[in-house]
Amino acid sequence: MAGTVCAQTHDFPATNAAVLVKVEASLPPTAAQRAEQIRAECLQGRRIICGKILKVLPNGLVVDSGYTDLLRSPVNKSWLIPGRVAASRPASQVESREPESVCVGLVFVTDLPKSRGTRPKPYDYLNLLGYPTGEFTYNSVGTVQKTVRKFSANLLKAVDVNFKASDNPGAASAGGVK
Repeated sequence: MAGTVCAQTHDFPATNAAVLVKVEASLPPTAAQRAEQIRAECLQGRRIICGKILKVLPNGLVVDSGYTDLLRSPVNKSWLIPGRVAASRPASQVESREPESVCVGLVFVTDLPKSRGTRPKPYDYLNLLGYPTGEFTYNSVGTVQKTVRKFSANLLKAVDVNFKASDNPGAASAGGVK
């Protein structure tokens, strides 16, 4: 009596590729991959910050953003606009989630561009693109503290701040003035 022996192999390229993809997906991303992912998130979250400077602090500006009048020409030629310029804010403006939409409300802006001989002052205006970097807490009046969204005017610095915060959760919201 002769028996038949049949050998089977399970070397299916598609199956092996699927397993490899699952293994790669379960591995933590490299530093370069994380940095690129954070950069993409910063670009997705970028906002046009056009508003009145309320407070000048050593590390940035508290700005009431949403003054869309500042987007008009010739006012929009500079990121820093004197307070004597007439600008207003629409009463019922809502911020969109789209990249480069106008930011509405109080924000803190860091990493400002260099200005030609003039320094930002309270009640001047600014008009620039900001990249999200967490939150910022400051003393608004006396000991009353406010926490607002924080933006950087420099994409590379925003990526760096967010990259460091991803290694140390809570770091992006730290750094406020107490």
